[in-house]
Amino acid sequence: MTVQNDFGLIGLGVMGQNLVLNVEGRGFSVSVFNRTDAVTREFVAAHPGKRLLGAASLDEFVASLSRPRKVMLMVKAGAAVDAVIEQLLPQLEAGDIIIDGGNSLYADTERRDTWLTAHGLRFIGAGVSGGEEGARKGPSIMPGGPASAWAVIRPIFEAIAARVNGQPCAIHIGPGGAGHYVKMVHNGIEYGDMQLICEAYAMLRLAGFSTDEMADIFEDWNEGELQSYLILITAKVLRQRDPETGQPVVDLILDKAGQKGTGQWTLISAAENAVVVSTINAAVEARVLSSMKAARVAASTRLQGPTPMLGPHRAELARLLHDALYAAKVVSYTQGLDLMRTMSEKKIWALNLGSIASIWRGGCIIRARFLDRITEAYRADPGLPNLMLAPFFEGVLNRSQQAWRDVVAMAVASGVPVPALSASLAYYDSYRCARLPANLLQAQRDFFGAHTYERVDRPAGQWFHTVWPEVIG
Repeated sequence: MTVQNDFGLIGLGVMGQNLVLNVEGRGFSVSVFNRTDAVTREFVAAHPGKRLLGAASLDEFVASLSRPRKVMLMVKAGAAVDAVIEQLLPQLEAGDIIIDGGNSLYADTERRDTWLTAHGLRFIGAGVSGGEEGARKGPSIMPGGPASAWAVIRPIFEAIAARVNGQPCAIHIGPGGAGHYVKMVHNGIEYGDMQLICEAYAMLRLAGFSTDEMADIFEDWNEGELQSYLILITAKVLRQRDPETGQPVVDLILDKAGQKGTGQWTLISAAENAVVVSTINAAVEARVLSSMKAARVAASTRLQGPTPMLGPHRAELARLLHDALYAAKVVSYTQGLDLMRTMSEKKIWALNLGSIASIWRGGCIIRARFLDRITEAYRADPGLPNLMLAPFFEGVLNRSQQAWRDVVAMAVASGVPVPALSASLAYYDSYRCARLPANLLQAQRDFFGAHTYERVDRPAGQWFHTVWPEVIG
Protein backbone atom coordinates (compact mmCIF):
# COMPACT_ATOMS: atom_id res chain seq x y z
CA MET A 1 0.00 0.00 0.00
CA THR A 2 1.41 3.39 -1.02
CA VAL A 3 -1.03 5.64 0.89
CA GLN A 4 0.71 7.54 3.69
CA ASN A 5 -2.00 9.28 5.65
CA ASP A 6 -1.23 11.71 8.47
CA PHE A 7 -3.56 10.31 11.09
CA GLY A 8 -5.55 7.19 11.92
CA LEU A 9 -8.67 6.72 14.03
CA ILE A 10 -10.32 3.52 15.26
CA GLY A 11 -13.93 3.63 16.44
CA LEU A 12 -16.51 5.40 14.31
CA GLY A 13 -19.12 6.24 16.90
CA VAL A 14 -20.55 9.75 16.95
CA MET A 15 -17.47 11.25 18.63
CA GLY A 16 -15.06 9.33 16.41
CA GLN A 17 -16.79 10.36 13.18
CA ASN A 18 -16.87 14.01 14.15
CA LEU A 19 -13.23 14.03 15.19
CA VAL A 20 -12.26 12.49 11.85
CA LEU A 21 -14.15 15.19 9.95
CA ASN A 22 -12.52 17.85 12.14
CA VAL A 23 -9.02 16.48 11.49
CA GLU A 24 -9.61 16.12 7.75
CA GLY A 25 -11.12 19.59 7.59
CA ARG A 26 -7.90 21.04 9.02
CA GLY A 27 -5.87 19.72 6.12
CA PHE A 28 -4.78 16.28 7.31
CA SER A 29 -5.40 12.98 5.54
CA VAL A 30 -7.09 10.35 7.72
CA SER A 31 -7.39 6.58 7.72
CA VAL A 32 -10.33 5.06 9.60
CA PHE A 33 -11.24 1.61 10.86
CA ASN A 34 -14.27 0.29 12.69
CA ARG A 35 -14.96 -3.17 14.07
CA THR A 36 -18.06 -3.32 11.84
CA ASP A 37 -16.79 -2.83 8.30
CA ALA A 38 -20.16 -1.62 7.03
CA VAL A 39 -19.91 1.40 9.33
CA THR A 40 -16.52 2.28 7.84
CA ARG A 41 -17.76 1.98 4.27
CA GLU A 42 -20.91 3.98 4.94
CA PHE A 43 -18.98 6.76 6.68
CA VAL A 44 -16.44 7.18 3.88
CA ALA A 45 -19.16 6.97 1.21
CA ALA A 46 -21.13 9.70 2.97
CA HIS A 47 -18.22 12.12 2.63
CA PRO A 48 -17.02 12.00 -0.99
CA GLY A 49 -14.10 14.19 -1.96
CA LYS A 50 -12.53 14.16 1.50
CA ARG A 51 -9.07 12.79 2.21
CA LEU A 52 -10.36 9.67 3.92
CA LEU A 53 -9.37 6.05 3.60
CA GLY A 54 -11.67 3.40 4.99
CA ALA A 55 -9.61 0.33 5.88
CA ALA A 56 -11.23 -3.09 5.81
CA SER A 57 -8.62 -4.60 8.15
CA LEU A 58 -6.17 -3.45 10.80
CA ASP A 59 -3.30 -4.54 8.52
CA GLU A 60 -4.55 -2.22 5.79
CA PHE A 61 -5.22 0.53 8.31
CA VAL A 62 -1.71 0.50 9.82
CA ALA A 63 -0.01 0.15 6.43
CA SER A 64 -1.78 3.29 5.22
CA LEU A 65 -0.24 5.55 7.88
CA SER A 66 2.94 7.62 7.67
CA ARG A 67 5.66 7.04 10.30
CA PRO A 68 5.66 7.55 13.17
CA ARG A 69 2.13 6.22 12.99
CA LYS A 70 -0.43 8.19 14.96
CA VAL A 71 -3.43 6.03 15.90
CA MET A 72 -6.29 7.42 17.97
CA LEU A 73 -8.73 5.07 19.70
CA MET A 74 -12.31 6.25 20.22
CA VAL A 75 -13.72 3.07 21.74
CA LYS A 76 -15.49 2.33 24.99
CA ALA A 77 -13.27 2.76 28.05
CA GLY A 78 -12.09 -0.38 29.79
CA ALA A 79 -11.46 -3.80 28.27
CA ALA A 80 -12.21 -2.62 24.72
CA VAL A 81 -9.19 -0.31 24.78
CA ASP A 82 -6.88 -3.12 25.87
CA ALA A 83 -8.33 -5.43 23.22
CA VAL A 84 -7.67 -2.97 20.39
CA ILE A 85 -4.15 -2.31 21.64
CA GLU A 86 -3.47 -6.06 21.70
CA GLN A 87 -4.55 -6.27 18.06
CA LEU A 88 -2.42 -3.26 17.09
CA LEU A 89 0.80 -4.32 18.81
CA PRO A 90 2.02 -6.78 16.13
CA GLN A 91 1.38 -4.16 13.43
CA LEU A 92 3.22 -1.20 14.95
CA GLU A 93 6.91 -0.29 15.14
CA ALA A 94 9.10 1.45 17.71
CA GLY A 95 8.26 5.13 18.04
CA ASP A 96 4.65 4.79 16.83
CA ILE A 97 2.01 6.53 18.93
CA ILE A 98 -1.31 5.23 20.27
CA ILE A 99 -3.76 7.81 21.61
CA ASP A 100 -6.71 6.87 23.82
CA GLY A 101 -9.30 9.62 23.38
CA GLY A 102 -11.99 8.02 25.54
CA ASN A 103 -12.91 8.61 29.19
CA SER A 104 -10.47 6.05 30.57
CA LEU A 105 -9.56 5.82 34.23
CA TYR A 106 -6.17 7.50 34.67
CA ALA A 107 -4.77 4.43 36.46
CA ASP A 108 -5.54 2.33 33.37
CA THR A 109 -3.76 4.93 31.26
CA GLU A 110 -0.65 4.70 33.45
CA ARG A 111 -0.72 0.91 33.18
CA ARG A 112 -0.99 1.10 29.39
CA ASP A 113 1.80 3.66 29.25
CA THR A 114 4.13 1.26 31.08
CA TRP A 115 2.99 -1.65 28.92
CA LEU A 116 3.54 0.13 25.60
CA THR A 117 6.80 1.75 26.65
CA ALA A 118 8.18 -1.77 27.15
CA HIS A 119 7.32 -2.42 23.48
CA GLY A 120 9.06 0.75 22.30
CA LEU A 121 5.75 2.51 21.61
CA ARG A 122 4.46 5.83 22.89
CA PHE A 123 1.06 6.24 24.53
CA ILE A 124 -1.07 9.35 25.01
CA GLY A 125 -4.13 9.40 27.25
CA ALA A 126 -6.10 12.36 25.94
CA GLY A 127 -9.17 13.77 27.61
CA VAL A 128 -11.50 15.24 24.97
CA SER A 129 -14.34 17.50 26.10
CA GLY A 130 -17.09 19.12 24.10
CA GLY A 131 -19.38 16.31 23.10
CA GLU A 132 -20.48 15.77 19.53
CA GLU A 133 -20.44 19.46 18.61
CA GLY A 134 -17.02 20.02 20.16
CA ALA A 135 -15.54 17.01 18.38
CA ARG A 136 -16.67 18.42 15.03
CA LYS A 137 -16.02 22.13 15.53
CA GLY A 138 -13.25 22.18 18.10
CA PRO A 139 -13.00 20.43 21.49
CA SER A 140 -10.86 21.10 24.53
CA ILE A 141 -8.10 18.48 24.50
CA MET A 142 -6.13 17.34 27.56
CA PRO A 143 -3.32 15.00 26.44
CA GLY A 144 -0.99 13.31 28.89
CA GLY A 145 2.03 11.15 28.11
CA PRO A 146 5.61 11.48 26.87
CA ALA A 147 6.69 14.95 25.79
CA SER A 148 8.17 13.40 22.64
CA ALA A 149 4.75 12.06 21.64
CA TRP A 150 3.14 15.45 22.29
CA ALA A 151 5.70 17.09 19.98
CA VAL A 152 4.56 14.79 17.15
CA ILE A 153 0.82 15.06 17.71
CA ARG A 154 0.79 18.73 18.70
CA PRO A 155 0.25 20.20 15.20
CA ILE A 156 -2.86 18.07 14.71
CA PHE A 157 -4.33 18.59 18.17
CA GLU A 158 -3.74 22.33 18.12
CA ALA A 159 -5.31 22.53 14.65
CA ILE A 160 -8.52 20.73 15.65
CA ALA A 161 -8.96 22.24 19.12
CA ALA A 162 -11.25 25.13 19.97
CA ARG A 163 -9.54 28.51 20.07
CA VAL A 164 -9.94 31.39 22.52
CA ASN A 165 -8.26 34.69 21.72
CA GLY A 166 -6.31 32.86 19.04
CA GLN A 167 -4.92 30.26 21.45
CA PRO A 168 -5.73 26.56 20.96
CA CYS A 169 -7.54 24.82 23.81
CA ALA A 170 -4.98 22.00 23.89
CA ILE A 171 -1.81 21.77 25.96
CA HIS A 172 0.44 18.96 27.12
CA ILE A 173 -0.99 18.30 30.58
CA GLY A 174 1.85 16.15 31.92
CA PRO A 175 3.29 12.63 31.92
CA GLY A 176 1.54 9.29 32.35
CA GLY A 177 -2.13 9.50 33.25
CA ALA A 178 -2.14 13.27 33.87
CA GLY A 179 -4.35 14.03 30.87
CA HIS A 180 -7.06 11.54 31.74
CA TYR A 181 -6.87 12.56 35.41
CA VAL A 182 -7.51 16.20 34.56
CA LYS A 183 -10.38 15.16 32.28
CA MET A 184 -11.81 13.07 35.14
CA VAL A 185 -11.77 16.04 37.51
CA HIS A 186 -13.18 18.23 34.72
CA ASN A 187 -16.11 15.81 34.57
CA GLY A 188 -16.48 15.95 38.36
CA ILE A 189 -16.70 19.74 38.21
CA GLU A 190 -19.23 19.31 35.41
CA TYR A 191 -21.35 17.13 37.74
CA GLY A 192 -21.26 19.91 40.35
CA ASP A 193 -22.11 22.64 37.85
CA MET A 194 -25.09 20.74 36.48
CA GLN A 195 -26.49 19.91 39.91
CA LEU A 196 -26.19 23.53 41.07
CA ILE A 197 -28.13 24.67 38.01
CA CYS A 198 -30.78 22.02 38.68
CA GLU A 199 -31.19 23.26 42.25
CA ALA A 200 -31.69 26.84 41.04
CA TYR A 201 -34.29 25.49 38.60
CA ALA A 202 -36.05 23.64 41.44
CA MET A 203 -36.33 26.86 43.44
CA LEU A 204 -37.69 28.80 40.48
CA ARG A 205 -40.20 26.06 39.74
CA LEU A 206 -41.42 26.04 43.34
CA ALA A 207 -41.88 29.81 43.16
CA GLY A 208 -44.25 29.35 40.23
CA PHE A 209 -42.11 30.44 37.30
CA SER A 210 -43.14 28.96 33.95
CA THR A 211 -40.51 27.23 31.85
CA ASP A 212 -40.49 30.19 29.45
CA GLU A 213 -39.97 32.60 32.36
CA MET A 214 -37.14 30.41 33.63
CA ALA A 215 -35.62 30.35 30.16
CA ASP A 216 -35.70 34.16 30.18
CA ILE A 217 -33.84 34.20 33.50
CA PHE A 218 -31.14 31.78 32.32
CA GLU A 219 -30.73 33.74 29.09
CA ASP A 220 -30.28 36.91 31.13
CA TRP A 221 -27.74 35.16 33.38
CA ASN A 222 -25.86 34.03 30.30
CA GLU A 223 -25.27 37.67 29.38
CA GLY A 224 -23.34 38.35 32.57
CA GLU A 225 -21.04 36.77 35.15
CA LEU A 226 -22.68 33.35 34.85
CA GLN A 227 -22.11 33.11 31.09
CA SER A 228 -21.34 29.48 30.29
CA TYR A 229 -22.24 26.64 27.96
CA LEU A 230 -24.32 24.90 30.64
CA ILE A 231 -26.35 28.04 31.44
CA LEU A 232 -26.90 28.57 27.71
CA ILE A 233 -28.18 25.06 27.04
CA THR A 234 -30.34 25.18 30.17
CA ALA A 235 -32.19 28.14 28.68
CA LYS A 236 -32.64 26.25 25.42
CA VAL A 237 -33.84 23.12 27.22
CA LEU A 238 -36.43 25.10 29.19
CA ARG A 239 -37.67 26.80 26.02
CA GLN A 240 -38.15 23.57 24.04
CA ARG A 241 -41.70 22.33 23.41
CA ASP A 242 -42.78 18.80 22.62
CA PRO A 243 -44.30 18.79 19.09
CA GLU A 244 -46.73 16.03 20.02
CA THR A 245 -48.23 17.49 23.20
CA GLY A 246 -47.17 21.14 23.09
CA GLN A 247 -45.86 20.81 26.64
CA PRO A 248 -42.35 21.81 27.73
CA VAL A 249 -40.06 18.87 26.98
CA VAL A 250 -38.37 19.18 30.36
CA ASP A 251 -41.71 18.51 32.10
CA LEU A 252 -42.07 15.23 30.18
CA ILE A 253 -38.64 13.85 31.09
CA LEU A 254 -38.52 11.29 33.91
CA ASP A 255 -36.49 12.58 36.87
CA LYS A 256 -33.93 9.75 36.88
CA ALA A 257 -30.38 10.92 36.10
CA GLY A 258 -27.73 8.71 34.55
CA GLN A 259 -23.96 8.72 35.04
CA LYS A 260 -21.01 6.98 33.44
CA GLY A 261 -18.60 6.80 36.37
CA THR A 262 -16.18 9.71 36.10
CA GLY A 263 -17.89 11.56 38.94
CA GLN A 264 -17.54 8.52 41.18
CA TRP A 265 -13.88 8.14 40.16
CA THR A 266 -13.33 11.74 41.24
CA LEU A 267 -14.81 10.98 44.67
CA ILE A 268 -12.61 7.92 45.10
CA SER A 269 -9.48 9.85 44.20
CA ALA A 270 -10.45 12.68 46.55
CA ALA A 271 -10.94 10.23 49.41
CA GLU A 272 -7.59 8.57 48.68
CA ASN A 273 -5.87 11.98 48.74
CA ALA A 274 -7.82 13.47 51.69
CA VAL A 275 -9.19 16.34 49.60
CA VAL A 276 -12.68 17.76 50.18
CA VAL A 277 -14.89 17.69 47.07
CA SER A 278 -18.21 18.03 48.85
CA THR A 279 -19.96 19.81 45.97
CA ILE A 280 -19.06 17.05 43.52
CA ASN A 281 -19.97 14.43 46.14
CA ALA A 282 -23.40 16.03 46.62
CA ALA A 283 -23.92 16.06 42.84
CA VAL A 284 -23.04 12.38 42.49
CA GLU A 285 -25.28 11.44 45.41
CA ALA A 286 -28.11 13.51 43.95
CA ARG A 287 -27.93 11.42 40.77
CA VAL A 288 -27.95 8.22 42.83
CA LEU A 289 -31.01 9.37 44.79
CA SER A 290 -32.76 10.42 41.58
CA SER A 291 -32.40 6.87 40.28
CA MET A 292 -34.43 5.62 43.28
CA LYS A 293 -37.65 6.82 41.66
CA ALA A 294 -40.03 4.14 42.94
CA ALA A 295 -38.73 4.44 46.50
CA ARG A 296 -39.05 8.24 46.39
CA VAL A 297 -42.62 8.09 45.10
CA ALA A 298 -43.56 5.70 47.91
CA ALA A 299 -41.80 7.82 50.55
CA SER A 300 -43.52 10.98 49.32
CA THR A 301 -46.85 9.62 50.61
CA ARG A 302 -45.49 8.85 54.10
CA LEU A 303 -42.68 11.23 55.07
CA GLN A 304 -43.80 14.73 55.94
CA GLY A 305 -42.22 18.04 55.00
CA PRO A 306 -42.96 21.73 55.54
CA THR A 307 -45.46 23.82 53.63
CA PRO A 308 -43.41 25.38 50.81
CA MET A 309 -43.09 29.12 51.31
CA LEU A 310 -40.68 31.28 49.38
CA GLY A 311 -40.69 34.80 50.79
CA PRO A 312 -39.00 37.16 48.31
CA HIS A 313 -40.61 38.80 45.32
CA ARG A 314 -39.97 36.78 42.17
CA ALA A 315 -37.43 39.25 40.78
CA GLU A 316 -35.61 39.26 44.12
CA LEU A 317 -35.55 35.45 44.19
CA ALA A 318 -33.91 35.40 40.76
CA ARG A 319 -31.26 37.84 42.01
CA LEU A 320 -30.56 35.78 45.12
CA LEU A 321 -30.31 32.59 43.08
CA HIS A 322 -27.89 34.25 40.65
CA ASP A 323 -25.52 35.16 43.49
CA ALA A 324 -25.88 31.82 45.26
CA LEU A 325 -25.25 29.90 42.06
CA TYR A 326 -22.16 31.96 41.24
CA ALA A 327 -20.69 31.53 44.74
CA ALA A 328 -21.34 27.79 44.82
CA LYS A 329 -19.86 27.43 41.34
CA VAL A 330 -16.65 29.04 42.61
CA VAL A 331 -16.50 26.41 45.36
CA SER A 332 -17.05 23.57 42.89
CA TYR A 333 -14.05 24.69 40.83
CA THR A 334 -12.04 25.38 43.97
CA GLN A 335 -12.44 21.80 45.12
CA GLY A 336 -11.63 20.32 41.71
CA LEU A 337 -8.52 22.46 41.31
CA ASP A 338 -7.41 21.56 44.85
CA LEU A 339 -7.71 17.87 43.99
CA MET A 340 -5.62 18.33 40.83
CA ARG A 341 -2.98 20.32 42.74
CA THR A 342 -2.75 17.63 45.42
CA MET A 343 -2.47 14.80 42.90
CA SER A 344 0.07 16.75 40.87
CA GLU A 345 2.32 17.06 43.93
CA LYS A 346 1.90 13.37 44.74
CA LYS A 347 2.64 12.16 41.20
CA ILE A 348 5.16 14.93 40.35
CA TRP A 349 3.09 15.91 37.31
CA ALA A 350 3.79 19.65 37.58
CA LEU A 351 0.26 20.53 36.50
CA ASN A 352 -0.18 24.16 35.46
CA LEU A 353 -3.61 25.00 36.85
CA GLY A 354 -3.78 28.37 35.10
CA SER A 355 -3.07 26.79 31.73
CA ILE A 356 -5.58 24.02 32.38
CA ALA A 357 -8.26 26.60 33.18
CA SER A 358 -7.36 28.44 30.00
CA ILE A 359 -7.99 25.42 27.75
CA TRP A 360 -11.36 24.88 29.42
CA ARG A 361 -12.50 28.30 28.16
CA GLY A 362 -13.45 26.95 24.73
CA GLY A 363 -14.86 23.74 23.29
CA CYS A 364 -15.54 21.92 26.56
CA ILE A 365 -18.77 21.37 28.47
CA ILE A 366 -17.73 23.52 31.45
CA ARG A 367 -16.55 26.47 29.36
CA ALA A 368 -17.51 29.68 31.11
CA ARG A 369 -16.61 33.35 31.25
CA PHE A 370 -15.18 33.15 34.73
CA LEU A 371 -12.49 30.69 33.62
CA ASP A 372 -10.66 33.81 32.41
CA ARG A 373 -10.58 34.90 36.05
CA ILE A 374 -9.30 31.50 37.21
CA THR A 375 -6.54 31.64 34.59
CA GLU A 376 -5.58 35.13 35.76
CA ALA A 377 -5.61 34.06 39.41
CA TYR A 378 -3.12 31.22 38.90
CA ARG A 379 -0.92 33.23 36.57
CA ALA A 380 -0.73 35.96 39.19
CA ASP A 381 0.01 33.43 41.95
CA PRO A 382 0.99 29.92 40.70
CA GLY A 383 1.23 28.76 44.32
CA LEU A 384 -2.28 29.92 45.22
CA PRO A 385 -3.33 27.55 48.04
CA ASN A 386 -7.07 27.91 47.45
CA LEU A 387 -8.98 29.61 44.64
CA MET A 388 -11.31 31.32 47.14
CA LEU A 389 -8.34 33.36 48.38
CA ALA A 390 -7.60 34.91 44.98
CA PRO A 391 -8.57 38.61 45.29
CA PHE A 392 -11.25 38.44 42.59
CA PHE A 393 -12.97 35.36 44.01
CA GLU A 394 -12.60 36.58 47.58
CA GLY A 395 -14.62 39.61 46.50
CA VAL A 396 -17.24 37.48 44.75
CA LEU A 397 -17.75 35.26 47.78
CA ASN A 398 -17.85 38.11 50.30
CA ARG A 399 -20.38 39.92 48.11
CA SER A 400 -22.53 36.84 47.49
CA GLN A 401 -22.44 34.95 50.76
CA GLN A 402 -25.57 36.52 52.27
CA ALA A 403 -27.69 35.78 49.21
CA TRP A 404 -26.28 32.26 49.25
CA ARG A 405 -27.37 31.80 52.87
CA ASP A 406 -30.80 33.22 52.14
CA VAL A 407 -31.33 30.76 49.29
CA VAL A 408 -30.21 27.72 51.31
CA ALA A 409 -32.35 28.85 54.27
CA MET A 410 -35.42 29.28 52.03
CA ALA A 411 -34.83 25.87 50.49
CA VAL A 412 -34.51 24.14 53.86
CA ALA A 413 -37.59 25.95 55.21
CA SER A 414 -39.57 24.88 52.15
CA GLY A 415 -38.31 21.30 52.03
CA VAL A 416 -36.52 21.71 48.70
CA PRO A 417 -33.38 19.55 48.50
CA VAL A 418 -30.36 21.67 47.55
CA PRO A 419 -27.49 19.30 48.41
CA ALA A 420 -24.85 20.97 46.23
CA LEU A 421 -25.70 24.56 47.20
CA SER A 422 -25.69 23.64 50.90
CA ALA A 423 -22.55 21.47 50.70
CA SER A 424 -20.73 24.30 48.96
CA LEU A 425 -21.80 26.76 51.63
CA ALA A 426 -20.71 24.39 54.41
CA TYR A 427 -17.29 24.09 52.74
CA TYR A 428 -17.01 27.88 52.53
CA ASP A 429 -17.99 28.34 56.17
CA SER A 430 -15.69 25.55 57.35
CA TYR A 431 -12.72 26.92 55.40
CA ARG A 432 -13.19 30.44 56.75
CA CYS A 433 -13.74 29.26 60.34
CA ALA A 434 -10.71 29.90 62.57
CA ARG A 435 -11.89 27.36 65.14
CA LEU A 436 -13.94 24.28 64.30
CA PRO A 437 -15.49 21.82 66.79
CA ALA A 438 -12.81 19.28 65.86
CA ASN A 439 -11.32 19.84 69.33
CA LEU A 440 -14.26 17.90 70.75
CA LEU A 441 -13.82 15.25 68.08
CA GLN A 442 -10.15 14.82 69.06
CA ALA A 443 -11.19 14.53 72.71
CA GLN A 444 -13.65 11.77 71.77
CA ARG A 445 -10.96 9.95 69.77
CA ASP A 446 -8.54 10.19 72.66
CA PHE A 447 -11.23 8.99 75.06
CA PHE A 448 -12.07 5.75 73.27
CA GLY A 449 -8.81 5.10 71.42
CA ALA A 450 -6.01 7.04 73.11
CA HIS A 451 -5.30 8.74 69.76
CA THR A 452 -3.78 11.81 71.53
CA TYR A 453 -4.19 15.47 70.60
CA GLU A 454 -2.28 18.73 70.28
CA ARG A 455 -2.92 21.69 72.63
CA VAL A 456 -3.56 25.34 71.82
CA ASP A 457 -1.18 26.39 74.60
CA ARG A 458 1.75 24.22 73.50
CA PRO A 459 4.00 24.22 70.39
CA ALA A 460 2.63 22.44 67.33
CA GLY A 461 3.77 18.84 67.00
CA GLN A 462 3.57 17.98 70.70
CA TRP A 463 1.01 15.29 71.49
CA PHE A 464 -0.92 14.72 74.70
CA HIS A 465 -3.23 12.13 76.21
CA THR A 466 -5.75 12.55 79.01
CA VAL A 467 -6.68 9.83 81.47
CA TRP A 468 -10.45 10.06 81.06
CA PRO A 469 -13.01 8.80 83.61
CA GLU A 470 -14.07 5.21 83.22
CA VAL A 471 -17.41 4.54 81.54
CA ILE A 472 -19.49 2.10 83.58
CA GLY A 473 -22.32 0.12 81.98
